[in-house]
Amino acid sequence: MTVIVVMGVSGSGKTTIGTALATALDVEYAEADKFHPQANIDKMTAGHPLTDVDRAPWLEAIAGWIRDHQDSGGVVTSSALKRRYRDVLRTGGNVWFAHLHGDRALLAERMKTRTGHFMPVSLLDSQLADLESLGPGEPGAIFDIGGTPQEITEAALTAFREHA
Repeated sequence: MTVIVVMGVSGSGKTTIGTALATALDVEYAEADKFHPQANIDKMTAGHPLTDVDRAPWLEAIAGWIRDHQDSGGVVTSSALKRRYRDVLRTGGNVWFAHLHGDRALLAERMKTRTGHFMPVSLLDSQLADLESLGPGEPGAIFDIGGTPQEITEAALTAFREHA
């Protein structure tokens, strides 16, 4: 089966949409932040962006989760900012990316108003600078975060089912 990777920068709604997709598809959901080593969380909390070296074990752990869910399907979140990061995730098996994309001002506002998350707004620009949109040959679709969570989820489900 195909695992959906809900991707995008911080504040794009990955957790909200990922949870809704998993519920609609009746598959397991995994939050990518839970795969980070504590050192990564500490670094981001302190306002320092992660390097490719920092992200490597995190991406490998998510790819392992994808591998473990090839028979059952699933939904996992990951910023998956760069194509090479998505290449690592694809080593886990068959994936489809739901890229949540939106205006910087909206993203920053969402980050400022959420509670209980370690990612400071100061890192948004570094994520946006690193972000590479889905390219040719990458399975998935891009969704504007300006809609309601229900609208985004329905659009993603339609696109995913058309892909399958």
